[in-house]
Amino acid sequence: MAELRTDRLALRRWRDSDLEPWAAMNADPEVREHLGDLLTRDQSDASVARFQADFDRRGYGWWAVEVRATGRFIGFAGLDPVDDGMPFTGVEIGWRLARSAWGQGYATEAALAVLAYGFDTLGLPEILAVTTSANHRSQAVMRRIGMTRDPADDFDDPTAPEGPLRPNVLFRIARGARDRHSRRNR
Repeated sequence: MAELRTDRLALRRWRDSDLEPWAAMNADPEVREHLGDLLTRDQSDASVARFQADFDRRGYGWWAVEVRATGRFIGFAGLDPVDDGMPFTGVEIGWRLARSAWGQGYATEAALAVLAYGFDTLGLPEILAVTTSANHRSQAVMRRIGMTRDPADDFDDPTAPEGPLRPNVLFRIARGARDRHSRRNR
């Protein structure tokens, strides 16, 4: 499995030492605000087991993210095939960070590394991102990494209950658009 490195972050394989802070994130109502119910420790641990199995099976997925200078685990970022039953197909980028890591540019930095891996290593022609229509912080990251939204692509998540988690937005970026965005922002 490839480890991704940025100036400040390492995106790496999950470790047993990540389980406790990951569980704390999944029990934090602010972190889970746009994701649904809080997870129990068993559910949180099971998610890491799935992440590791996905990496073993297909060679990519959700990396654990740590701050290189301190080795502190701060969340995850990665790529995952779009779930069955959604009104579109493809590979989705995502991230989730502990509240203590918010507002420091880590999500954008990790997402740019993941985009590069998706386009340059996996050869993906396009990468998608999905979030609730109310999740303005994630939408801001999507725009910062060069993704665009067509309101015609917005949809109601068929897996979400009625309420604020159902209306979703879809952002996209094609390989060529990422290259143009990178050149403009140098």
